[in-house]
Amino acid sequence: MSFIGWTAAVGGLLLLMSLASGWIHRSPVTTFGLYLAAGVACGPWALDLLHIDMVAHSELTGRLTEIAMAASLFITGLKLRMPFRHHGWRMGVRLAFPGMLLTVAGVTVAAHYLIGLSWPISLAFGAIVAPTDPVLASLISVNNASDEDHLRVSLSSEAGMNDGSALPILMLALLLMNTTEPLGWLQIGHWALVDVVWALLGGLGIGYGLGRLIGLLATRLRSVQGDIAPSDFIALALIALSYAAAQSVDASGFLAAFAAGVGLRGAELRIVNLHPPENMDDDQRYRPAEELVNPHIRHSFSDRGPAKSVGLMVGDALSFGDTIERLFAAAIIVVLGITLSQHWAPSGLMMAAVLFIVIRPISVYLATLGSGAPRARRLMIGWLGIRGIGSINYIAYAFTHGMGGAEAEHMADIAFTLIVASVLVHGLTVTPLLNWRQGRQQARAEREKEQDG
Repeated sequence: MSFIGWTAAVGGLLLLMSLASGWIHRSPVTTFGLYLAAGVACGPWALDLLHIDMVAHSELTGRLTEIAMAASLFITGLKLRMPFRHHGWRMGVRLAFPGMLLTVAGVTVAAHYLIGLSWPISLAFGAIVAPTDPVLASLISVNNASDEDHLRVSLSSEAGMNDGSALPILMLALLLMNTTEPLGWLQIGHWALVDVVWALLGGLGIGYGLGRLIGLLATRLRSVQGDIAPSDFIALALIALSYAAAQSVDASGFLAAFAAGVGLRGAELRIVNLHPPENMDDDQRYRPAEELVNPHIRHSFSDRGPAKSVGLMVGDALSFGDTIERLFAAAIIVVLGITLSQHWAPSGLMMAAVLFIVIRPISVYLATLGSGAPRARRLMIGWLGIRGIGSINYIAYAFTHGMGGAEAEHMADIAFTLIVASVLVHGLTVTPLLNWRQGRQQARAEREKEQDG
């Protein structure tokens, strides 16, 4: 197919998805499921128009997924406006660390005994498929900064932080693969201090500091100058600077991008508290600043104080970041559908069932003991753990950092199959589950209203 033909095909797909968005949102089929189907249709299994191997192009795959992940994590952090003492943060920490470690352990044992993978490869597999994905979780993540739904907040904060536990385990697995002798205390200590402690604390500190500092500085400059021009590039700058700064000192770039979003939101909270908008009642002053302004009529603002300046800036950052995230996610999922024919492994379906039905729910249940969360919410969190672009990034990372051979390629085939199963199974079940949950909440509210009446 010619360049013009491919341009028309891409345009037609995007137009179709845009026009059908209302139907898609009301149906069990997700947007990413349709992108996956489009990729399969273009690949060797159907029209045989494209042959793309993500493993053969691991370096390019890694770079593209890094961009998508960093943008998504930044936006996720920016939408989390609740204070750090909020229950959702505590649940997120439980899920991202003890819950993630339990999941990795369970998958590692299952991969070794059910499939016969060696222990290092099994450990790498567990680290690759255990983390939930921030990019594909749009249906279950927080909708906006005013969304304080405990289920959504917990899943979003987990997706934002689980790289802090999963990536160091993958690095440990690679270390085990690349050494012929048992690891010494010096190697273990370096891994623990640098790849775990420093990567976690350094990434969070660098990202949060940059996000808060740039947010306060940009708001002051824009407010003093009366600048109302679009500030989309501030989001791009924060994503790039936080990720690059963290990676350059061996800290976690993904955690830094997430923390940069949290830091920018922290700057917005401080500015609104110090400079509350005039002519607003008390309830409105607690709303996110981006909800107090309309970016489409920014040139008609008579009052251009700090609160409105930060509101425009955060609103532009959210809009720009969401667009970048959706574009890269769509492209990567289409390519996943194309490459599936070369990396299909039936045993991946068995591992998907074990992970989705047994390991993840049990790990979440154990990690959230004593949290005070209702059992129904804990069970839903245990199910709603979609895998996606983050796992693809980890596969690319492993193959560009020394992993190779027939067993490693077989493991990658299993992982790709599991990711596709997650996109389909979790995508098909998330809407009915959330609708059922909403119905229960409405029924409970009506009963309480009747009792009060």
